[in-house]
Amino acid sequence: MLQKLVIRNYAIIDKLTMEPGRGLNTITGETGAGKSIILGALSLILGERADTSVLINKEERSIVEGYFDVAGNETFRMALEKADLDHEPQCIIRREIAASGKSRAFVNDTPVNLQTLNELTSLLVDLQQQFGHLALEEDGFQVETLDAVAGTLELSARYAGTYARWKNISRQLAEKKATQARQKQEADYKQYLLDELAQAAFAPDEIEHAELQLKQMTHAERILNVLQTAQYALTEGEQPLVNELRRLSQQMQGITDVFADVAPLQERTASVWAELKDIAAELEILQGKVALDTAAMEELQGRIDLGNKLLKKHALRTTTELIVLQQQLEDELGATAALDGSIVQLEAETEALYKEVAAMAAELSAGRTAAIPAFTARINELLALVGMPNARFDVRISPTQPGMYGTDKVEFLLDANKSGNMQLLHKAASGGEMSRIMLCIKSMVASALHLPTLIFDEVDTGISGEAARQVGVLLRDLSQYHQVICITHQPQVAARGTQHYYVYKDAGENGRIATRIKLLVEEERVLAIARMIGGEQPTGSAISNARELMADGA
Repeated sequence: MLQKLVIRNYAIIDKLTMEPGRGLNTITGETGAGKSIILGALSLILGERADTSVLINKEERSIVEGYFDVAGNETFRMALEKADLDHEPQCIIRREIAASGKSRAFVNDTPVNLQTLNELTSLLVDLQQQFGHLALEEDGFQVETLDAVAGTLELSARYAGTYARWKNISRQLAEKKATQARQKQEADYKQYLLDELAQAAFAPDEIEHAELQLKQMTHAERILNVLQTAQYALTEGEQPLVNELRRLSQQMQGITDVFADVAPLQERTASVWAELKDIAAELEILQGKVALDTAAMEELQGRIDLGNKLLKKHALRTTTELIVLQQQLEDELGATAALDGSIVQLEAETEALYKEVAAMAAELSAGRTAAIPAFTARINELLALVGMPNARFDVRISPTQPGMYGTDKVEFLLDANKSGNMQLLHKAASGGEMSRIMLCIKSMVASALHLPTLIFDEVDTGISGEAARQVGVLLRDLSQYHQVICITHQPQVAARGTQHYYVYKDAGENGRIATRIKLLVEEERVLAIARMIGGEQPTGSAISNARELMADGA
């Protein structure tokens, strides 16, 4: 709900503040007083393009601010989240125009672009001057209207949720099938690589160990010669070192009783003897490990060649990396098999959800179709009451592919003059007719739909008498559920307002003429309505008539 509108330095408005209330807010005033200027300023915070020609004082900015009560408006809250904006119970929309021509828009003091501004404010204000045709060019408004009169809004909401789930599952299924197709193209080659690695069956670090082992076998003769020579020198020569050291140790031990200083050296010699004895024994063992097996060498060379071939093929360096690749291929091929199962499950879910979508869409279509005769009959009755007796309104439903609104394409049609030629409503109706038609439509769905603040600009143009009274009745009925602001020249409409604003021109402190707005109290309302009936100097009869209209509209 619009709580307050503040306009500064815009056209002939130096500063103006309006605080519309709940219900029906009527705005009257002489032609040229500035009513349309107020709407022009309001359109700026709805996302209209800015023009520096509206600045009175070229040295100051033009500012338009709208204060909105958005507590409980879940749709608007989600729109703010989508735009990454903070949500507060009161939302302040501000538009600034600098003398340079630069325009800026703010939502709760956060800068936004015009597209975001337009998307957000369309959820807060429905300015009939610009919205009527747009609404009727969009399937959503027409379907939602028909659902409201058919009592299928709840079913439509459930359908939308199921449809969204079906589309989401269908998207996942399509993505997985695309992945499956890619994987199947690669699966044969991956299986070939896996079979090759599995057949090779390398053990951890096998290639590296084989290279070392082959290197040893290649130099076996030289290695064995060195080992034998060393063992011979230690244990089997003419004077084996082991035996010589043992003899020296025994001799040194023989003089320790007469020369104690030699004892440490004797112990060290004995230790060296024991160490050389162990070395000799280990040299003998190592000789047994050195093989001159040609067949074994060929086998090792074959494993090394195979390993190096696979390492080069896969641009790897170690046996461990080959084993990791083998496991990776196994996992990927396993994932392909698992994906097949996932696709089967998604296909079943998609099929089940589609059946739900189709069933609910059929139920929606039946409910909507059944509601059309009563809906169109009532709209035609209302059109006759509001001054369009020759107009014929109808609704056409045609089947379409499942979408967010079901399987129905809903179109509102109009024959404005009994020509027998029904056309799309947004193409067939004039501006004034469109406003009254939208008023009739919205009055029928007011209790069922959440609508933003509704603003009608001279919806009663070209009518008077009973037709104008009926327009006032519809506006007042609509205002029982939504905030309505209506600019009018008809006393029958003005008298129905719960709040009545009067727009006039006045000279400011600097002598410049400026637009003002005033909330009228009861006697001021009587006089204003009487002037709308009988001119600037209303007669007693006009005043009496004004009182009767106000009493009738109370």
